[in-house]
Amino acid sequence: MRISIAGDHAGFDLKEHIKTFLAAEGHQLQDLGAYDTTPSDYPDFAEALAKVILDGGCDKAILLCGSGVGASVAANKIPGIRAGLCHDTYSAHQGVEHDNMNMLVLGGRVIGEAMAEELVNAFVAARFSNEARHVRRLAKVHAIEEKYAR
Repeated sequence: MRISIAGDHAGFDLKEHIKTFLAAEGHQLQDLGAYDTTPSDYPDFAEALAKVILDGGCDKAILLCGSGVGASVAANKIPGIRAGLCHDTYSAHQGVEHDNMNMLVLGGRVIGEAMAEELVNAFVAARFSNEARHVRRLAKVHAIEEKYAR
């Protein structure tokens, strides 16, 4: 699977671990930064990662910051992005199956490496169900995006 990953300085160490983990699983990775722990701004990485998703350059994306909250807020401002901040495996797979989540957000200062691996596995393995109720709800989400687009 083609997976793009990015995060600010606070997510850097966990991002590097996840990259190694995903490469060992055979995934094709694209790293959009940060490339070190020099202070950086999560909105820049959220936008860069969102562009890759929307342009079809990856199948799924993973975004990190310190808590995951700021990155999640920034990513979800972009129409077409469905980013979920997850701390448990149920949310990581259910967010894809029911909500067609295309970006997993993790807090580099909140979860450890083992939990991150479990969350990434659940997210990557999950597929959107295409059940009528979920398609209907996503259409409503899209309508909200359109209504408030400037």
